[in-house]
Amino acid sequence: MEIIKIGILGVAGVMLALQFKSNRPEYGLYLGIVICLVIFTFSLNGLRALLAGVKELEKYLSGSGEYMGFLLKAVGITYVCEFCASICKDAGYGAVAGQIEILGKLSVLLMGIPVLTAVIGNINAIGSTP
Repeated sequence: MEIIKIGILGVAGVMLALQFKSNRPEYGLYLGIVICLVIFTFSLNGLRALLAGVKELEKYLSGSGEYMGFLLKAVGITYVCEFCASICKDAGYGAVAGQIEILGKLSVLLMGIPVLTAVIGNINAIGSTP
């Protein structure tokens, strides 16, 4: 039921913002940002449940908890970049939005390098044992 409420809130907010678009476009933009923030607060409940599930998984991944940290940071980076890029696109700054998206992709790629190095190190260690 929560999804339906959020969907209705989003559609109603967009319809209201469209009313401002012709006379006061800045109000429509502000209203869109407020709606995004309200929906984000609703999604925090889901994030809490996700974190509880990740903590449960960490029990089974003894010694590999840092990889779960990388995963959560990567998800956070992608969410923040997508959120900011969407706001920039709505404001008419598509080029800025594109740069934010590229920054997010590069950040996730850079975060993955230590994980990839550890995996390759483990593969080499396994392959070199007699």
